[in-house]
Amino acid sequence: MRTVRGPYIDKFFPEPYKQLNEVNKTLRKIYPEVDLPESLIELVSVRVSQINGCGTCLSIHVPAARRAGVPEKKIDALPAWRMVEDYTAEERAALQLAESLTVLDRHEGHLAARTACSMFAEEQVAALEWAIIMINAYNRISIASGHPLL
Repeated sequence: MRTVRGPYIDKFFPEPYKQLNEVNKTLRKIYPEVDLPESLIELVSVRVSQINGCGTCLSIHVPAARRAGVPEKKIDALPAWRMVEDYTAEERAALQLAESLTVLDRHEGHLAARTACSMFAEEQVAALEWAIIMINAYNRISIASGHPLL
């Protein structure tokens, strides 16, 4: 029987979802090893989830961002981060990279990568790109499946 919202793809085929979760666990260990703060990973996760319109991931990552120490003011202003002075240069570079890898634009992507490389070590940029790829994957799974807010 077909549902209105679409099947929970993670339930129909749980093995790929489990493997995705394992990749995410591995990455969560790498971020502190390369000195990427959890607050930055969560800030990027919230922004990507806003762009993609993933309510499920927002219901997970907004509280996680708060727990990681992201000030409420930054979370509230995130859609307009370019116009708000409260974000650090590193946060701006990470948000620019997140947006360029979420809404793919080859020119913007190269510019964002160059900017990120000027703010972070290469291994940090690589880890940050993995974080962006992962939240995009989770967004798409949740949106395709019609997952509820958590």
